Amino acid sequence: MNVHEYQAKELLSQNGVAVPPGSVCETPEGAKSTAEKLFARGARRVAVKAQIHAGGRGKGTFRNGFKGGVKLCQTAAEVFDNAKAMLGNVLVTRQTGAEGRLVRKLLVAAAPDIRKEFYLAVLLERASSRPVMMASTEGGMDIEEVAARTPEKIVREPVDPALGFMPYQARKVAVALGLKGALIGQGAKLLTGVFKTWWDCDASLVEINPLCVVCAGDGQEALMAVDAKLSLDDNALFRHPGLQAMRDLGEEAPLEIEAAKHSLNYIKLDGNIACLVNGAGLAMATMDIIQHFGGRPANFLDVGGGATQDQVAAAFRIIVQDANVKGILVNIFGGIMDCNVIATGIVAAVKETGLRLPLVVRLEGNNAQIGRQTLAASDLTLITGSSMADAAQKVVNAVGSA
Repeated sequence: MNVHEYQAKELLSQNGVAVPPGSVCETPEGAKSTAEKLFARGARRVAVKAQIHAGGRGKGTFRNGFKGGVKLCQTAAEVFDNAKAMLGNVLVTRQTGAEGRLVRKLLVAAAPDIRKEFYLAVLLERASSRPVMMASTEGGMDIEEVAARTPEKIVREPVDPALGFMPYQARKVAVALGLKGALIGQGAKLLTGVFKTWWDCDASLVEINPLCVVCAGDGQEALMAVDAKLSLDDNALFRHPGLQAMRDLGEEAPLEIEAAKHSLNYIKLDGNIACLVNGAGLAMATMDIIQHFGGRPANFLDVGGGATQDQVAAAFRIIVQDANVKGILVNIFGGIMDCNVIATGIVAAVKETGLRLPLVVRLEGNNAQIGRQTLAASDLTLITGSSMADAAQKVVNAVGSA
């Protein structure tokens, strides 16, 4: 689960991480009022930032032609004008795809006087099964670009989960970033707060880009998280009702929301061949083999190892709601899963939805023979696949012929 930038900053600030003062606003009038308060407190510039779950906002373009989802303003009137142009309009960035995202909220915050930018993140390194703190002096850039061009500029500090992020590690990373004097202590405190946020929230990622050295009101330099991204581990959300309340359904695809209600793992893609598979690994392999034979998968859909007949029926209902779908491939390898449960669910779902699309089914493993008999006795118009490759070729051909 992703949260908005303003929510990520709220969580970070609770752990002592300095963030620019500001508020989330839902109207141009609210944005102007917030800006007036910030200017009255001494802010020289105010940032207006569209709140969507996607990066590249600053370089994005709104459907109404307005350019940029992040604007720096000198006056409250300028904040009002920018907020009016953003709110209620669709912002398209390199991460949203052509459909873009509707902007419902803005973060209006003081824009500090930035002297230097860094990159900072905490994530789980699966190779070592440990948290790792990553930092770089190349702030404001995509970390993928830094890794490709100048990998030596990325600092990695693994964390022993039994000990946590130790004070010496915080100082080590601060020094590696080139911080000096009082900034080393500030940096160590901030880094510790960032890791604590990651740990306490059961996050999969906390990313601050940029982390900045700014000039404070007294002329002294200070560290501040100017931007923030936080992704939460869905499997741990049951422990965090407060974090669950931060979920913004408006940022999620309606079909993905519906799938979650039935405990189905569904991600919409831009192809035209829908997949219904048990197991994430098999689902990815199924998408690959469809692509291999010249087709384009319309979704990732994992019904899990213990799906019920009702879940299978729900999966079909979700699939047929995608207008791009021109054919369906059911690829089941039964281990714990009973193939006959899948077959029974398919029969019920096809009859309920009145499916007219090409349907290819491949069943193997536990109770597969009985499952095939159930399908044969149903008088459904479907195509059977003897193997994953055979099924993939048949659905691609069927969609092509249609």
